[in-house]
Amino acid sequence: MRKILFLLLLVNSIISAQEVLDKIAAVVNNEIILLSEVNWYTQVAAVQQNLNPDDPELKKQILNKMIEDKLLLAQAELDSIQVTDQEVEAQIESQISYLINQYGGSQERFEQAYGMSVERIKRKLREDTRKNLMAQRLKQQKFGKIEVTKREVEDFFTEYRDSLGQIPEKFEISHIFINPKAGEKVKQNAKEFAQTLLDSIKNGADFAELARTHSDDPGSKAVGGDLGFVKRGVFFPEFEAAAFKLNEGELSEVIESPVGFHIIQLLERRGESIHTRHILISVKIDDDADLRAIELLTEIRDSILNKVNTFEYFAKKYSDDESSAKFGGKLGTFEKGQLDKSMQDQVFKLKVGEISFPKRLEVGRGSYGFHIIRLDKRIEAHMPSLETDYEEIKRIAEFKKSEDLFNEWLGDVKEKIYWEIKI
Repeated sequence: MRKILFLLLLVNSIISAQEVLDKIAAVVNNEIILLSEVNWYTQVAAVQQNLNPDDPELKKQILNKMIEDKLLLAQAELDSIQVTDQEVEAQIESQISYLINQYGGSQERFEQAYGMSVERIKRKLREDTRKNLMAQRLKQQKFGKIEVTKREVEDFFTEYRDSLGQIPEKFEISHIFINPKAGEKVKQNAKEFAQTLLDSIKNGADFAELARTHSDDPGSKAVGGDLGFVKRGVFFPEFEAAAFKLNEGELSEVIESPVGFHIIQLLERRGESIHTRHILISVKIDDDADLRAIELLTEIRDSILNKVNTFEYFAKKYSDDESSAKFGGKLGTFEKGQLDKSMQDQVFKLKVGEISFPKRLEVGRGSYGFHIIRLDKRIEAHMPSLETDYEEIKRIAEFKKSEDLFNEWLGDVKEKIYWEIKI
């Protein structure tokens, strides 16, 4: 959630930035923290925690946290911590997907709300995301593998037993997930349509106009398919392999990627960066594909109930969720707050051992499938004890030990790296 909050704040600060005089709140190494940034983070924290945004102590805490983040970045640079372009893009993609979901999964509504295309937002966020990842990686390398002994767990529990609170209700669940596949006919139709557009462009049709009219990429269609300058490693490998082979002004043939069929034109090249535009024709999932997925899951459910074979057997054989399929469909143990509303509605209706009917599951930006869920175990809310909750208590003890060591180390960093509060 901290990563998501970082991006949400960053996006809003980019969009709402105004040409006004600003004060420097603090300087850390060669980075500055503006008073407007401190005020913004303070406002958000106040709303989230139902606090007074004018409380000077809250603002002080926020500023200190921002200084810590900048110190982490400075130390990461000194330690030559590196993150790849692919890691940066993956982080941005993940967080942009989260934000789009806040607008009902509509990229168009998201872009309207922020007044710019997703691609433009990504470009604006790239450098700050890189810095954030470097700081996170440094902390992970130094304090991500802290272990505690059994004696330390017992001592921690003895000291903090009364402040740990109640262990919330938990659900252990498994599922079998089917991702509808578009029929070959639908896929061929998409490819043929892309070829028709390519032929039209070769015969003199305006590339930008066809992109605005026909492209299925909402992030670029409004600007005639323009993707701007991008370094190698950002696009799908199939897209890049074709794009980097082109000469300036040259058109590609119809190229297939995981999101559909592309027509690519190279506009300009600067070293390892290319400026391209494209038209995307996606392969639309047809109603028959959805129906086939639901029918398959229904047949699987009936077979399990009739003891033809086990849930685990069918999960390994049919589930398209590879990460859980190899474990017989086991998703893990979740608290109520960790399940989205759709999953909650299904799980709460099940008794232990029961299997739900097929239901649609959104799994990312523009991607979905259908699944059946089995409730494997329900753990009622209870007060913690070493006998029943040792592993969870151990994780909390490890986190506290990690934070204590981190704060001690950060004190040393503050002695080595220049920082100063200006307000």
